Amino acid sequence: MGYQRFVALGDSCTEGLHDRYPGSERYRGWADLAAMVLAGRDPEFRYANLGVRGRRLDQIIVEQVPTALDLRPDLVALFGGANDVLTRNFRPEVVATRVDAALRILTRAAPTVVVFTISDVSSRMPGVLRVRSRLEALNDAIRSATAEHGALLVDLWEEEAVHDLRYFGPDRLHLSAPGHRRLAAHLLNRLDIACDPAWLAPLPGAPLDPGLQAHLKWMWREVLPVAVTRTRGWFTGRSPGDGVMPKRPELLPVLADELNKWSAIPGNV
Repeated sequence: MGYQRFVALGDSCTEGLHDRYPGSERYRGWADLAAMVLAGRDPEFRYANLGVRGRRLDQIIVEQVPTALDLRPDLVALFGGANDVLTRNFRPEVVATRVDAALRILTRAAPTVVVFTISDVSSRMPGVLRVRSRLEALNDAIRSATAEHGALLVDLWEEEAVHDLRYFGPDRLHLSAPGHRRLAAHLLNRLDIACDPAWLAPLPGAPLDPGLQAHLKWMWREVLPVAVTRTRGWFTGRSPGDGVMPKRPELLPVLADELNKWSAIPGNV
């Protein structure tokens, strides 16, 4: 099946954090990468990215889903839920209702809807057992809703790359450039669309073994500042995405300069 109107929804992962275009401050990410492959198949292809960092599923439903429906997409990809897991008053039944609502609305409006589970963070983020149980609840809700509403699922829970820190940024939460390439490949494969096999090939060399000292530095430099910011946000009502606009709010063609920068990715020609 060919796609001409692709809309990506979600949070910082959809926005493309920790993956910048070569020589640019612009974020790229898995959705841009998948869009460039799809654009190479059809000159009429158009792509919009509504993802904004920090967004929870209830915010995505209110802010992004109506815009997506107005764009009349034939392909929608949703990556969200991680920020719901990090809220102070996490309730599995509330998150399950949000997941179900989002997929019910989207599958009624678009012929193809793809949604992702969240990967297991326990091996790279020590001390997050509480978060792990929340992620399991979120993923169970996603799996149930995709089956109920006929969406396509990319299940990342047991993805082997989650144990390799090179696929993640310094915070070990957001994907690095290789991680975004790998996620784009999983999406395209789920759509039965070929992409560069190098995107899924294991990275050369052995995975990093951070050790205790590296874990402590990560806790101090990455976890503690985020925890302080999140705690402050609980009381002020502010979100990391406040004031941030979607990077691509309209369906636009993929331009030649984007394709040129895409060709600079290792493994592309």
